[in-house]
Parts: sequence; structure tokens; C-alpha cells
Amino acid sequence: MIENIPLQYFLIVGTLMFFIGVFGFLTRRNLITILMSVELILNSVNINFVAVNRYLYPNNLHGHFFTIFIIAIAASEAAVAIAIIINIYRKFSSINVENVSSMKN
Repeated sequence: MIENIPLQYFLIVGTLMFFIGVFGFLTRRNLITILMSVELILNSVNINFVAVNRYLYPNNLHGHFFTIFIIAIAASEAAVAIAIIINIYRKFSSINVENVSSMKN
């Protein structure tokens, strides 16, 4: 079934996801939405790794190994980031990035 879908379609979806993630990272003020944008960027890279691996080297699993590694790193990054966000919220009662100057002590 995947053999019928051209590689360009996967690359277009990955590119769109990447730029949506970059746009969300640069324009949002809430730390949770910034974290979600970073995860979207990482998932777009995963799509590109798997798609390119599938079409260029169908018998090798190098792209899949990179993807599993990126998923593990993203999970640990999300856990640490959420812990930091919770501590920021407990201290300042806000997670908006706009108030960074008032967060300095």
C-alpha cells in the first residue's frame, strides 16, 4: 500500500509539519504550546527519516533506528520540560513567555 505513494508526498507532509512547528515555536507565548511545537518539529523529522529510508534503502532499517532514538530523546525532553514548566507555574503563577523580565530575581 505504501509502495503506491510517491516519496514527494511524505516529504511535503514532513516539511509542512516542520514549518508549522517553527511558526508555533516563534509566535506562541505559552510554554506548553512551545513544547508542543518542538514535538511537532521532531515528528516531522521522523517522517522524513522513515520515508527516505523506505524509498532509498528498503532492506535497511537505519532510518527506523534514528526515529526510535529521536522518539526516546523527545520523551525525555518532554518529561524534563513539563517538570520545569510546573516549577515555573508554582513560583510565578503564569507560564506565559511575555513575563520573562518579571521572572528575574
